Amino acid sequence: MKTPVPASEILDKPLAEALGERYLSYALSTIMARSLPDVRDGLKPVHRRLLYAMSELRLNPDTPPKKSARVVGDVIGKYHPHGDTAVYDALVRLAQDFAVRYRLIDGQGNFGNVDGDNAAAMRYTEARLTEVAKALLEGIDEDAVDFRATYDGDGEEPAVLPANFPNLLANGSSGIAVGMATNIPPHNVGEICNALRLVLKHKQDTVKALAAGKERPAEPRIEDLVSLMSGPDFPTGGVLVEPRASVVETYRTGRGSFRLRARWHKEPLGQGTWQIVVTEIPYQVQKARLVEKIAELLTARKLILLEDVRDESAEDIRLVLVPKSRNVDPEVLMASLFQATDLEIRFAMNMNVLDKDNVPRVMNLFEVLDAFLDHRHEVLVRRSNNRLRQIDHRLEILGGYLIAYLNLDEVIRIIREEDEPKQELMRAFELTEVQADAILNMRLRNLRKLEEMEIRKEHDGLTAERAELVELLGDESLRWKRIGKETDDTRKRFGDDRRTEVADAPAAIEVPLDAMVEREPLTVLCSEKGWIRAVRGHLDDAGIAEVKYKEGDRHRFAVRCETTDKILVFGSNGKFFTLAADKLPRGRGFGEPVRLMIDLGNDADIVELFKHQGDRKLIVASEDGRGFQVEENEVLAQTRAGKQVLNLEDGKAARVCVPVEGDHVAVIGNNRKLLVFPLFELPVLARGKGVQLQKYKDGSLSDVKTFTLADGLSWNLGDRVRVETNIKNWLASRAGVGHLPPNGFPKNNKFS
Repeated sequence: MKTPVPASEILDKPLAEALGERYLSYALSTIMARSLPDVRDGLKPVHRRLLYAMSELRLNPDTPPKKSARVVGDVIGKYHPHGDTAVYDALVRLAQDFAVRYRLIDGQGNFGNVDGDNAAAMRYTEARLTEVAKALLEGIDEDAVDFRATYDGDGEEPAVLPANFPNLLANGSSGIAVGMATNIPPHNVGEICNALRLVLKHKQDTVKALAAGKERPAEPRIEDLVSLMSGPDFPTGGVLVEPRASVVETYRTGRGSFRLRARWHKEPLGQGTWQIVVTEIPYQVQKARLVEKIAELLTARKLILLEDVRDESAEDIRLVLVPKSRNVDPEVLMASLFQATDLEIRFAMNMNVLDKDNVPRVMNLFEVLDAFLDHRHEVLVRRSNNRLRQIDHRLEILGGYLIAYLNLDEVIRIIREEDEPKQELMRAFELTEVQADAILNMRLRNLRKLEEMEIRKEHDGLTAERAELVELLGDESLRWKRIGKETDDTRKRFGDDRRTEVADAPAAIEVPLDAMVEREPLTVLCSEKGWIRAVRGHLDDAGIAEVKYKEGDRHRFAVRCETTDKILVFGSNGKFFTLAADKLPRGRGFGEPVRLMIDLGNDADIVELFKHQGDRKLIVASEDGRGFQVEENEVLAQTRAGKQVLNLEDGKAARVCVPVEGDHVAVIGNNRKLLVFPLFELPVLARGKGVQLQKYKDGSLSDVKTFTLADGLSWNLGDRVRVETNIKNWLASRAGVGHLPPNGFPKNNKFS
């Protein structure tokens, strides 16, 4: 048996520390080498390696494409040690005109579609670079950027591309790292160049101010940049309906969201009928899934203004929405669809990028534009210095050639007769080693007179170019002027019309609930143990009495309503909960526990359950006799957690919730004391403990009722209703003790 080789080094350290170090390494790797784009070229490593590998394969826009499998093989073999599927998916996205605003790869074959269908396998598709990608790679062989060793140390790859194209903003980016994420929308490159021009002017003004000994001028305002770059420009079009103030704030902070809607129009069909045609859908929304969702809502009768949906798309998108009738308001119909489907989305922006020092941070719009221009300035300086070195080297060689032509016979003699011609040439004509090597390597056919003229012409041209480069490298304002010209050229080459319309924020259209839910009569039933269900139709008392419940359970609440109504639940914890009548369980069973629908809590019970009626007030009160009036519209809860309205003392519970109908309040405790006082003595609050309705020594609140004093106080005796008009003995101010009720008042101390 082979003896295992012991570990070369064993470190003794706490597990938490060891795990922390390794997880930190993983997190940094994910952030810097996978998920976040570089602010300078707007690319993640996989995209950068794809473009560089394709340039090395000479897959230029004017050359025939090669199989995508060949490209992927080169990328994973030389630069990107990950799976081929991930690399091919990245390649496919760069070739999809509905995914990126300006394609970086020209794909031949099936590269997927807006319906969400996948691309064909890499062995069936072909790819080559686009002109935009060539602009990103421009100067890659001219020492424009730093190179680093590949993962196996067998080659080199660029750390960043020269990027003569503002790719980060033009195509956007998205990714999720460890503890951070990025999501940048695409923009129109013409508008980006206009904004870059404004930042360039600031840089030129800064150079002039510093040269004159003045203060640095203020940075351009985000408002001014947004006036030139009005918002995202998505490849799939759509309508941007975000308020301008919100857009400015999003670009100022680098974080926010944009509201994007589908583009639609009303298409008349004759005889007063019409249909709606959707021609553009929001970015990253799959058309097939969108149609499927609308069809599901139609089947569930959640869109009762809509009759049918049809997908008549060919190369262009054409979704047809047929209304129920020609009397439907198309704006209301579309508002209901915007609420219920992905015909309207919010695109969240998070401009989290790696800066030139590979530090992740969220930048605002000015910082992104400024970082791109600083990168272009560095590239210009490096390319100029590289060209200057090439010119100096060439001028050195040409100088040697000219000396050779002026002394041609002596040069020939030295080469023919001397044992070490190189050293003799250097001594005789004071040549450098480079010049001597060039003369010795010259072909005989280049010794004709015409070649001397060509050399002098080349020498003069390079000398003039060198003077220009020296002047450029010595004057920063000239360099910014050159970058401005490059920016203008980019706008002319790649600028196009906006696809996403920028519109004013739409006026709020009140979509009636019955536009989303078909109106039907319901009877909502809830048992003592909290099992709730909805039965179609309005049951009469006899029908309610025949309803069956689980063994040990019985009837408690019955509410006649419609599917468009909201059901309010008041709990003994002082919270109100809201249920949609159309969402309640139906069928012949016993329903479902209401606690599964709302966070009522096991230690709380239902005090009251009723239909929401917006324009009335309610009286809520606790068992210790404290309460107040509250507007019913104020108690609607937006979440299942409910809305706390009545604040309770420790150990106390909510006891009463009754609608306000009349001008006086009658209160009775379980000590059988009745008190009547004017309604105006009870304040209207949105939340609180309230005021004392009735004082108790050895008792608590039993029931509350509001009534009109002139009509008298009534209570239910089961088979009949009794009305007491002479109630002056019980009439007093709020917070009194009260007196025994009239003879015949129910023994359970309840008004009903």
